[in-house]
Amino acid sequence: MPGAPAVARLASLPGVRTASGVAVDVEHARTTGQVLPVLGELAELLPQGGLRRGSTVSVRGSTSLLLALLAEATAGGSWAAVVGMPNLGVVAAGELGVEVGRLALVPRPGADFAAATAALLDGVDLVAVGPPDELAGSRTARRLSARARHYGSVLLSLGPWLGADMELRCVAGRWSGLRGGHGYLRERRVMVRAAGRGAAARPVRAELELPGPGGSVAATGVVPVAATASEGRGDLEEVG
Repeated sequence: MPGAPAVARLASLPGVRTASGVAVDVEHARTTGQVLPVLGELAELLPQGGLRRGSTVSVRGSTSLLLALLAEATAGGSWAAVVGMPNLGVVAAGELGVEVGRLALVPRPGADFAAATAALLDGVDLVAVGPPDELAGSRTARRLSARARHYGSVLLSLGPWLGADMELRCVAGRWSGLRGGHGYLRERRVMVRAAGRGAAARPVRAELELPGPGGSVAATGVVPVAATASEGRGDLEEVG
């Protein structure tokens, strides 16, 4: 095949990997437990098809999306903790698939937010936080991310987080369920944009129903998007 020797030489250089090599690395990470599973509807948003241990993920615009990321791992036996989210709905978490029997809550840590989060990162697989505004962009945030890397836990922030490996932005969509002006709001269609560093450098976006039928998550498709500085800004709101 023309050009094959050149491709082989490139692939042999340090730091250069072929697509097949990346695929092998992803499968190895899954089978060795280095990646915590997520719902199938969310897997294509994440470069390794799940939450890589030691990573920090910023979730912007939706508490429901953050909870949905906990569902598959807790259902499979992992433990999760939520810090600094006093209005979290446990019933809603259960509807999204979270095994609430493996969910620890620290709703109002106050001045002990960083200490409580650090302690949980030592022994809990996934730690979701609603950080105070002054912490998300501080050196303390970087130290907590470093702690997650050291202990192999996953840190998820509801909102911005300095040095996050990946960001998921949820753009508010439209509700459905009413018929002729009557009935109940049942599903909400939203757009989620995922971007980050390393393997997540190429942004993708997915249209989801969040919640979908029965309160769970449903996906309608995932597509690559061009990385632009302005996309996804200015029209975000928390969608619950």
